[in-house]
Amino acid sequence: MDASSNTVVVTGFGPFRQHLVNSSWAAVKELSKLGLGSEIDLYIAELPAVYQKAKELVCAIWATRQPHLVIHVGLASASRATILLEQCGKNKGYKERDVCGFLPEDGCCVSEGPERIESTINMKRVWKNLLTEGIDAVFSRDAGRERSKGEPLEDEQEDPWKK
Repeated sequence: MDASSNTVVVTGFGPFRQHLVNSSWAAVKELSKLGLGSEIDLYIAELPAVYQKAKELVCAIWATRQPHLVIHVGLASASRATILLEQCGKNKGYKERDVCGFLPEDGCCVSEGPERIESTINMKRVWKNLLTEGIDAVFSRDAGRERSKGEPLEDEQEDPWKK
């Protein structure tokens, strides 16, 4: 991340399974019409639902754009909320084939990568602000685990984002 950069990258995903038009990409394209203000250089990109190609494109974006912030917007069709905020992303546990039929070896997306990547943005605080504004949202501090309005996590006492 380049702290002096004013570039924000927002990605959405291309078609997969029954989703011929991925709503994540549709939303990102709408955001590009609205922009993020004159001080922000917004760059959008559609990532294919192909593990290796998406990895290559994301790495290229970081190398060439040197963004201050990257937001990956995805489709969570199983989510019970409009917005699902994830505090981290996991590198392991992938069990679904991509649109080319590829499944990562041992379910690991990036073999040399970290097991998980934590966002430096406090997503729990963002979630609480969205709820205050009446926006339907779910918070997950662990990719794949959702938390809905007022629903405590099993390990709430140990939640480092409880602020």
